[in-house]
This record gives sequence, C-alpha cells and structure tokens, in this order.
Amino acid sequence: MRSKEHVGNRYRQASERVDLCLEDQNGKEWCLDEHGGRWVILYFYPRDNTPGCTKEASDFSCHFDDFVESNASMVGVSPDSGASHPRFIGKHDLKLTLLSDPDHRVMKMFDVWKPKKLYGKEFMGVVRSTFIIDPEGRIIREWRRVKVKGHVEEVLSALRELQGARSAAGSNM
Repeated sequence: MRSKEHVGNRYRQASERVDLCLEDQNGKEWCLDEHGGRWVILYFYPRDNTPGCTKEASDFSCHFDDFVESNASMVGVSPDSGASHPRFIGKHDLKLTLLSDPDHRVMKMFDVWKPKKLYGKEFMGVVRSTFIIDPEGRIIREWRRVKVKGHVEEVLSALRELQGARSAAGSNM
C-alpha cells in the first residue's frame, strides 16, 4: 500500500512528484524540478518582518550549514512581493531562498491558504507549514500549524532520520 500525503484539495500519492515555480528574492524563477538530487525543505509563512516569521527564518538561517551538509536546500514561501524579500533577507542577514506567491497559487496547491480568525474577524491567510521534499521531488514529511520554537531542530532531525532510513534501505538491497 502506498502512503498518501494531503496536498491541495486531494490526496497525492507519495510516489507522485510535486512541481512548483515561483519568483525568488532576486526576481529569478525558482523551480523545484531544477533541484533534483537535493532534498528541499519548503516552508510557508505569513509575512516578512513579523515576529514569528522573522524568528522562523532566522532559525532556518542559523542551521544553514547543517542543512547544506545534509544535501538540503531551504526555501520559504510567502504572499509578500518580490521587493519585500530582499529587504527582509538583508535586514536579518538570512541565508535562504525566499519565493513570492502573491496570487496564492502554490499555497492553495499545498493547502496552506486557509480561512483564519483574529480578534473575531475572519480572513484568508497562510497556515504556517513545512514540507520535506525528497530528491525525486516527492513530499515525504509535513508539519501543519507549526509552532516556531524548536521547529527547525525538529525538521533537521526528521530530515536526518529520513536520510538514514533511505540509506539503510539502499544498503540492504
């Protein structure tokens, strides 16, 4: 039996590749399929320069070398404009790629653009979420409604565990 991961408005077989292309902080198109052979940590966050989002991005940046050593790229996605990301990166000395999804197309595909409530008002917004995508482009782990404290360490630990399991399975063949 194949495992399933919830992506978009349907369940996607874990063996099915995901694809996305969005503009990065340098105004260049960043496409997942151009990063084959690497693990990708794809995280969605509500907005640049807010306390929780800044803490999460800074935590990922602090562990940049650990993720690189694990053959993983870190990519953040928010609805912010491409002009906002370079300022956010510069202000906080971030070491990661940030993508803009102002029309929420990819956020909807990953089912992270949802109704939210704050002070009794309902609005649409990003549900903070993280996905580990394997070198073949498949989502193999996800976190929804992320709490920032300790999250990056949990993602790094899960990545290493998944890589170890894959390595052990490969050596048993």
